[in-house]
Amino acid sequence: MKTETTSKFALSLLTAAILSAPSAFAADPAHGKGITDALADSKANLSFRARYEGVDEDNAKDNASALTVKSRFTINTGTYNNFSLGLEVDNVSALVDDYNSKTNGNTEYSVVADPKGTDVNQGYVKYDNNGFSAVVGRQRILHNNQRFVGGVGWRQNEQTYDGVRAQYKAGALSVDYSYIHNVNNIIAKNNSGDFHLANVGYKINKAHKVAAFAYILDFDAGATNSSSTYGALYNGKFGPVIVNASAASQSDNGDNPNSYTATYLNAELGYKFDAVTVLGGYELLGSDNGVGFNTPLATKHKFQGWADKFLGTPGEGIEDIYVTVKGAISGIKLAATYHDLSSDVDGIDFGNELDLVANYTINKNYGVLVKFANYSQGDVTTSQVDTNKLWLQATAKF
Repeated sequence: MKTETTSKFALSLLTAAILSAPSAFAADPAHGKGITDALADSKANLSFRARYEGVDEDNAKDNASALTVKSRFTINTGTYNNFSLGLEVDNVSALVDDYNSKTNGNTEYSVVADPKGTDVNQGYVKYDNNGFSAVVGRQRILHNNQRFVGGVGWRQNEQTYDGVRAQYKAGALSVDYSYIHNVNNIIAKNNSGDFHLANVGYKINKAHKVAAFAYILDFDAGATNSSSTYGALYNGKFGPVIVNASAASQSDNGDNPNSYTATYLNAELGYKFDAVTVLGGYELLGSDNGVGFNTPLATKHKFQGWADKFLGTPGEGIEDIYVTVKGAISGIKLAATYHDLSSDVDGIDFGNELDLVANYTINKNYGVLVKFANYSQGDVTTSQVDTNKLWLQATAKF
């Protein structure tokens, strides 16, 4: 079984290799100019994201107030013999920490999953040549709409992956496979195991594309998350009409004590007017033998409402009927989404949620955002409670 210590040690070795590579090659005159050119082509970026998050839940928890700042330094070298190096380090500090980060012990407050700390977000070696690329190390992996594999980029500490990823692109075809041995999640916890992530896409034309995917997950700890998922999706546009569809089947894998086969379905239909887009959708995470369809590596904040009341699929499964209206006024991007939530089994009313966001890009360096979520409880037999969340955010990048 892999341990957290082993994973961190391996990542430390990789980071040391990245930092020491220039001096190692400098000793060989034959490589000197190439390495110097690669370093001269390096790009470094610095970004900051300051965010206030307030949480008001109708329970015994104290309201949470979090004012956090994420500072990110990223450097990517130029290429040498088709190889390059990347390193990204994040620091999250809390100016106001009246919240439960899941690691700080402030359990009297509601949860804001943004723990303080410094983390190597990415550290990798990359090979790229003639449509084929391979990345070894800690890296960002985002598949399709991130429903099954994502980075949870909304949170201050991003989810990244330790392992090997190979990609190949030839014309309209793209093939993407990763073997991952550790997931560094949003609370800086290492989840080790054997994870196979595969996605094959085909772009029919500019307006239509299809993809097939397979995710075989075997966790060392938390075996109830171990599963095998196979599915496909379609994204298309017929003039102003938008059509998206996805379907998947999931069953238990590895040492999962549960035996189940659950279904995933998603269908969206939208229409783009001159200045406004309206999109309606239905999403089902089905249930079988009391186990709900599970997406442990997803960017879950994007789905079932921003209040994050259903980050884990209930055993009864969940149905989400939603409508989104989005557009822009004077450069301010606006969007509103309404969710009606219920169970797949037994017809339980899980409540409803209204999500609102306004996003303004001041210029290429600065931006501001205001975001709000209002969740209303359904049947009183459920564990969820009325919740309001408010975010105020400012970003800067250089």
